Amino acid sequence: MTICKPYCLKHKEFYVNIASGVYCGLFIAGMLYLVSCLPSSHQNQCSMVLVESIPQHMQYKANATFGIPLEKAWKDLLSVATTNLEVVSFYWTLTGDDIGINASSDKPGREIFEQLQSLPSKKVEVRVLTSIPSIKTHSTDLKILAEKGVYVRHVDFGHLTKGVLHSKFWIVDRQHVFIGSANMDWRALTQVKELGMVIYNCPSLANDLYQIFSSYWELGMPKNTMPEYLPVSHINKQNPLLVKEDNITSRLYISGSPPLICPNTRTLDLDAIVSSISEAQRFIDVAVMDYSPIIRFQHPKRYWPAIDNAIRTAAFRRVKIRMLISCWPNSFPGMLPFLRSLASLNSSTHHISIQIKFFIVPGGNQTNIPFSRVNHNKYMVTDKVAYIGTSNWDGDYFVTTAGVGLVISQHAPPCIWKRKTVQGQLQAVFNRDWYSEFTVNLTDLGHHADCPLLP
Repeated sequence: MTICKPYCLKHKEFYVNIASGVYCGLFIAGMLYLVSCLPSSHQNQCSMVLVESIPQHMQYKANATFGIPLEKAWKDLLSVATTNLEVVSFYWTLTGDDIGINASSDKPGREIFEQLQSLPSKKVEVRVLTSIPSIKTHSTDLKILAEKGVYVRHVDFGHLTKGVLHSKFWIVDRQHVFIGSANMDWRALTQVKELGMVIYNCPSLANDLYQIFSSYWELGMPKNTMPEYLPVSHINKQNPLLVKEDNITSRLYISGSPPLICPNTRTLDLDAIVSSISEAQRFIDVAVMDYSPIIRFQHPKRYWPAIDNAIRTAAFRRVKIRMLISCWPNSFPGMLPFLRSLASLNSSTHHISIQIKFFIVPGGNQTNIPFSRVNHNKYMVTDKVAYIGTSNWDGDYFVTTAGVGLVISQHAPPCIWKRKTVQGQLQAVFNRDWYSEFTVNLTDLGHHADCPLLP
């Protein structure tokens, strides 16, 4: 890994604990962000920037590496919007008032909310989508935005597919894209650990994602039913978007779920995940909040082994597998037997490597804030691809629930793969978390105040 002390000192706002001689493994993300990612009508470079949020009061070791702060990425996207903004979020709670909490950590959410409100007066057409059903709050965000000239629709996926609209993405000027784990929630910026990707100056990908937004928008019409025709996708696993820059060849496509609302030209989210697992040759690293091979939210529950089988098959091909699962007070206890079953296969004698850890965000003095202090990431990185999604790895998210995934495959000389590719950067983030003090081995899980999985 390259030492980049001068860069880190100059742009220390993107990193923490920078000192003389410290490595900053994701320095290239900041460079791309500052140098080549800002909008230009003459560029179509599809510059990719890893973004994340770290909950307040979480302190990593001094040499930890980070993506661009999610708060900064969102604010910058809003500041460059000139014509259109489309936003999809499962729910909206951008102020502490929405959940009856008086917390100073909601300040970034309030600032973003103010930026959103100001866009219509600047002649930017803003359209936002949210889910029915959704979480119960006292949020007035969408009502206020509508009063400011924002177009708002609620999509009743409960009626249409018996699921929810769980996608989280932005499209700015049909040029720039955000996809990731973060809802439009102030806690996503300061109290929940999130991860996503911003792709600048990439109209081909932005327009492909806009086809998904258009489908949702039509489904949000009053008393609507499933459409007879769905917008065709020209970018998929068989025909990815090809981008070449600085000795790196990138292939990108966007996957979707559930099958009921995806045209046959759209790669399904499940197929993207399973094929990524199946094509891995050396390693698979997964970070996801929930993992259970069942249909959880239907009655009766039923077994759903598609991803689980792919993982087991890969392990028997001697692919090294590491899984980082979140644990918090709202974790589903039913996932424990399935995780233990996977972990039981680990055997050096038989050359099977499946390691599983729980990631626990310390509650500290923030436990009064509901549905916070959790690792909400949903991504996978292998020696072949990086996958960043919006779905937990439970069966429902791929059968009835609307979600999207971004798949990136990159080829570069070995000397720059770790430093410059999204896959290399994402693995650096995974390793940071895997070896951090916030993880507990599945086999060592005991009674933990912030992870009450055990009775």
